[in-house]
Amino acid sequence: MDPPGLADVEGVFRAEYGRAVAVLTRVFGDIDTAEDAVADAFAEAARRWPQGGLPPSPADWIITTARNRAIDRLRREAASAGKHAQAALLHAREQPREEGPVRDDRLRLIFTCCHPALATAVQVALTLRLLGGLSTAEIAHAFLVPEPTMAQRLVRAKAKIRDAGIPYRVPAQADLPDRLAAVLAVLYLIFNEGYTASSGDQLARADLCAEAIRLGRLLAELMPDEPEVTGLLALMLLTESRRPARTGPDGALVLLADQDRARWDRALITEGQALVRRCLRRDQPGPYQIQAAINAVHSDAPTADATDWSQILQLYDHLLVLTPSPVVALNRAVAVAEVHGPAAALAVADALDLGGYYLFHAIRADLLQRLDRYADADAAYEIAIAKTSNAAERVHLNRAKELARRKR
Repeated sequence: MDPPGLADVEGVFRAEYGRAVAVLTRVFGDIDTAEDAVADAFAEAARRWPQGGLPPSPADWIITTARNRAIDRLRREAASAGKHAQAALLHAREQPREEGPVRDDRLRLIFTCCHPALATAVQVALTLRLLGGLSTAEIAHAFLVPEPTMAQRLVRAKAKIRDAGIPYRVPAQADLPDRLAAVLAVLYLIFNEGYTASSGDQLARADLCAEAIRLGRLLAELMPDEPEVTGLLALMLLTESRRPARTGPDGALVLLADQDRARWDRALITEGQALVRRCLRRDQPGPYQIQAAINAVHSDAPTADATDWSQILQLYDHLLVLTPSPVVALNRAVAVAEVHGPAAALAVADALDLGGYYLFHAIRADLLQRLDRYADADAAYEIAIAKTSNAAERVHLNRAKELARRKR
């Protein structure tokens, strides 16, 4: 067996970073200490594993190494009257296993980061960094803002937590509903980054999708009477059911209309549709439930031509009332194209301020091509290609661009 390389270390990092930070935050009661310790442990792994091989349990090795390195560093700092280090050491020695309504370390840290003292967008961004192991660039992509802007937000959020003395502990049962919206947003964005990675050679990151669904199941057990929790879990399951058919043999993206529906995961579809029906019986619609219902309509269609686009458009109309965002309006434009034609959809899309979003340009390019405006479609594809860092999406967009050029 070949010795592990840096790619193996990176794989463990992506899979276990969130767990390690969550565990170390509980141990030391301080997020910066936890992050620094985990970073040190992975740096040590990058030095040692290529020569000595992977340990039997890489995740446990990372956590143990991080804990030991952090304690050593804190002892040195505490000896020089470092109050922060003394407090972290005391927490590590004396804190018992914290009990409460949330038992999973990663889900507990999500609820902890979603403190009402922070703006919701900052809560979500910070938690994506800590739990999802997402880079600042990936988080900026999720929020459609420049990377330096997101970096400043994260620095300010940590400073506010430190200066305000916000504790990292499990909130009481009564506090959970007030933090639910941010927690759901975190899980949704982690899943989205997994389903379509903002960068890299692969279209998807199965580890992030699996982790978001795992946390979604835990949250549904914790809060079974919250319809939006059920809706988000249904949305993730129905979306995940299509992942096996989303790429071709060469790894390129396959659009929904062109997918082999026999490859869709019927077990996930059955589970997701059952959850959607449960939401419908409650009749308390919310954004995640409506998105789940949209995906349920797609999963009902045996072929792309059999899709009930009129129903999907009605659901998008409802969603746009609840969530009047330009991204929702752009997704609605796709349904408008199927019901009222590409010209009507293009008029909707062109009214949106989404010039920095690659998918805006990709959708415009497709609509322009359907209107036989091939030169305009070619230009839109060029912009979309320039704005995506995902190799699988670039392959798909380049092929679509070449098709448009051949038709000019």
